[in-house]
Amino acid sequence: MSSQGFIIKNQQQIEASATDVWHALTGQVDAWWPKDHSWWQGKLTIEAVAGGCFCETAGGNSAQHMRITYVEPGTLLRMTGGLGPLQGLGLYGALDWQLTGQASHTMVTLTYRVHGYYPDGFDGLAPVVDKVQGMQLLTLKKFVDSGAID
Repeated sequence: MSSQGFIIKNQQQIEASATDVWHALTGQVDAWWPKDHSWWQGKLTIEAVAGGCFCETAGGNSAQHMRITYVEPGTLLRMTGGLGPLQGLGLYGALDWQLTGQASHTMVTLTYRVHGYYPDGFDGLAPVVDKVQGMQLLTLKKFVDSGAID
């Protein structure tokens, strides 16, 4: 952590192949992403191509949560922007979903590098973002481990 930003990292081992985890991460985000961490509890989608959108729609409302900037299927998905309240604060970051897979399990490492100007300092903000990111990753793990992948 510094006066310019922070880096957080969370990891979970998921008992599924990297292919299955990738499918859940990108193709079924609406089924596992916690709705209380969305703008309107709307429909969430990830267009897993460079320039694609991690977006939410609800009626006439729409939000781009993050922009997809790097895609290596089954290995790395990179999104850029500010998630949730970070967007309104003008903070920017790179969020990496790194998948390291074996035949029967996949280690998912979620790293978020956030930077910008925040007059209150990042000491109070970084732990909250870390907690939320950890919860989101755990929710993905529980979804995949439950066998709900279609």
